Amino acid sequence: MQVKDFDFQLPEELIAQTPLADRTSSKLLVLDKDSGEISHHTFKDIVNEFQAGDCLVLNDTRVLPARLLGVKEETGANIEILLLKQTEEDVWETLVKPAKRVKIGTMVSFGEGLLRAQCVGEADHGGRLFKFTYEGIFYEILDQLGEMPLPPYIREKLDDQDRYQTVFAKERGSAAAPTAGLHFTDVLLDEIRSNGVEVVFLTLHVGLGTFRPMSVESIDDHEMHSEFYRLSKETVETINRVKESGGRIISVGTTSTRTLETVANKFNGQLKEDSGWTSIFIFPGYEFLCIDGLITNFHLPKSTLVMLVSALTSRDKILHAYEQAVEHQYRFFSFGDAMFIRPSANQKGVRA
Repeated sequence: MQVKDFDFQLPEELIAQTPLADRTSSKLLVLDKDSGEISHHTFKDIVNEFQAGDCLVLNDTRVLPARLLGVKEETGANIEILLLKQTEEDVWETLVKPAKRVKIGTMVSFGEGLLRAQCVGEADHGGRLFKFTYEGIFYEILDQLGEMPLPPYIREKLDDQDRYQTVFAKERGSAAAPTAGLHFTDVLLDEIRSNGVEVVFLTLHVGLGTFRPMSVESIDDHEMHSEFYRLSKETVETINRVKESGGRIISVGTTSTRTLETVANKFNGQLKEDSGWTSIFIFPGYEFLCIDGLITNFHLPKSTLVMLVSALTSRDKILHAYEQAVEHQYRFFSFGDAMFIRPSANQKGVRA
């Protein structure tokens, strides 16, 4: 399969620049994964799509305000640092602008010295390793000085940084939000639970590699980025119990999906408590071992995320759904509208 097979026309004005005031008021396109039937709703209607005994799986990662603006102590030149992942205590892999001006040994100051960092090495894709020094608690200082690292296609300033967090965000570590989860509120989740649906959480820290364009022509040649995940014993026990009872596993977002399928593949179709790094690449032809349905946003053309959602149904059905979304003026990408790839009404979960 070729990357170009997953291209589609998207008017630029449909790229959502700001979030809606009400998280649940976004549009919802429901796609039957077998028949390809499409219907249009509002996201709060998602409660009508669940069956008692289903399980909803969400990613509780919390986005770090990882964009830091500082100055080189030697020259006073402005430097922007984006934290990607912590490699050891107080050492972070970062992206730097302008990278060419940052050599090993360079000292950078943030917040008039409240936070300082020294470049201690180079990383992949032109990145740099920085060791930070400070007094107090690093994450509290980061909350004070950092800004949300919004995706490159969002050019509007975010007035309320919490709108780039899910309401259930808990585990710090992401460079980007698990955006399918942005549509949920505590009230909506309580309503879902009251209808007999189990709601559980896992953690996958989203890396900026999710926004990196594919640079190959053939899908088989693509090397997937790596992200850290954690799947708890409690979540595993609930999912396994739901499957044994014939319930369906509904994943919220491609990040939750990648975590569940990574662990299921690792343990020969079984789910077990686990943590580690995943670089799983899901595209058409993949056989899902865990999830039955998926709630997701609308993704970039020719992206690995479009390929993942196509694998759950088909490329043709997804591209047709995207055509319908464009025709009905759906909002795309991180702050955009949602799609539910629904298992057929009579489909029950398959024992893992």
